[in-house]
Amino acid sequence: MTEPGLPQPAIAGSRGLEDLLYDLRELVETARMMPMSASVLVNRDEALTLLEDIVAFLPGELREARFLLKERDEFLAEARREAAALIETARVQAERMVERTEISREARSTADEIIALAEADSRRMRHEAEDYIDARLAAFEDGLQRTLATIRKGRTRLQVPPSALGEEPDDELGQDVFDQDGG
Repeated sequence: MTEPGLPQPAIAGSRGLEDLLYDLRELVETARMMPMSASVLVNRDEALTLLEDIVAFLPGELREARFLLKERDEFLAEARREAAALIETARVQAERMVERTEISREARSTADEIIALAEADSRRMRHEAEDYIDARLAAFEDGLQRTLATIRKGRTRLQVPPSALGEEPDDELGQDVFDQDGG
């Protein structure tokens, strides 16, 4: 869900961040295996395009969250201004009236009710904005965790020793092979 007036990332269709992450995961999972290896062949252009789309999407998500926070702050400021204006109006009216006790009590009560309503509305909107932002961040975190799990799984597959594949290590090559883990 995007707010009107917010710049949107140039991503094809109405795909979201989670869809892009799933597409990247699918690209890695469905990649063709290299013969006699645990490695896979991934189309570099497709992977880079998906990563660029993901990177382009993130600022949009952050702008949207900032927009919601700004909108909430503007609402709170407007509610405070309205409450202050209503209190001032009630104060001026109460001063003009001769029967100050009953009228001033009513004005104060009305102003207090208005302030209480404005504060309740601002709390509600703040909680809604925080819940929305938390939900978006949780979805993003979940997508990143799935992507991280896929990456770890791929790295684990890349670390299969030659003996597990039924191959004998070549003495000449075995000592010259680069061990990425340093062991």
